[in-house]
Amino acid sequence: MARLILSRLFQAFMTLLMTSLIVFVLARSSGSPADLVLPTDATPAERSAYIERMGLDKPMASQYMIFLRDALRGDFGTSIRTGAPATELVFDRVGRTLILATAGLAVALLISVPLGVLAAVHRGKGWDRFSMGFALLGQSTPAFWLGIVLILVFAVGLRWFPSSGVGTWQHYVLPSVVLGWSISAGIVRLLRSSMLEVLDAEFIKLARTKGLSEGIVVWKHGLRNALIPVVTFIGFMYGVIIASGVVIEVVFGWPGLGYLAYESTLWRDFPVLQLSVLVYTAIIVGINFLVDLSYGLIDPRVRG
Repeated sequence: MARLILSRLFQAFMTLLMTSLIVFVLARSSGSPADLVLPTDATPAERSAYIERMGLDKPMASQYMIFLRDALRGDFGTSIRTGAPATELVFDRVGRTLILATAGLAVALLISVPLGVLAAVHRGKGWDRFSMGFALLGQSTPAFWLGIVLILVFAVGLRWFPSSGVGTWQHYVLPSVVLGWSISAGIVRLLRSSMLEVLDAEFIKLARTKGLSEGIVVWKHGLRNALIPVVTFIGFMYGVIIASGVVIEVVFGWPGLGYLAYESTLWRDFPVLQLSVLVYTAIIVGINFLVDLSYGLIDPRVRG
């Protein structure tokens, strides 16, 4: 188990290091922030002074080494656009992104668990065809398109929910539904397959022989055992929700980490963009690390 933990920690460190290098290079390939920050009538001398003050006149390799040195000290620079510390801007948004992702996962479970169970119990019948059709529709529908449609129908047309921003519980409904639907298809298909395997097991036949009601057999004994492979999949899907939440936050104007990264890209705000991507990477790597550890606890063969 110790070898597994050390291996995963090393992989996590290398992932963060390579991510920092890639985002560092790609961010600067988009152009200079001087083009956006300075006024259009700025003189060449003012432009050169700004670039030198921001350290953008140094070679790329030197800039990256300075970034790594400061990052190890916990200093990720200040925002080029606002002048505030990058850590202050980024960590102020992380909580909203995680809350929205958690709400989206809850919606996905509320949708997919009943459909997956019903599809397995009524194999080849109406519920099964409906669930599989729902899964196919969920996998083929772009999240940004669905978000726009929900805004037009429920925010603009019916005025049931707000179209953007954060505040009351109503602001969570539309974006969390889009996030949940985007991953519920995979959970439905996996849970259906797992339930079909469990329902054919000997202990399920024994439970029916003892005279237990079909509801108890399916929802208590069957579902509990069928959820074992689904739980690890849900862990990975939580990371997928967090990553795909960037698009949803932009569509719904949600003031989370994804929307901050989007704004930072437009303004070429390198420090904020770099830290935003690194935080995203750290969260997803951390989730995958916990899932890997769960594998090691469940299956001794994985421990090495």
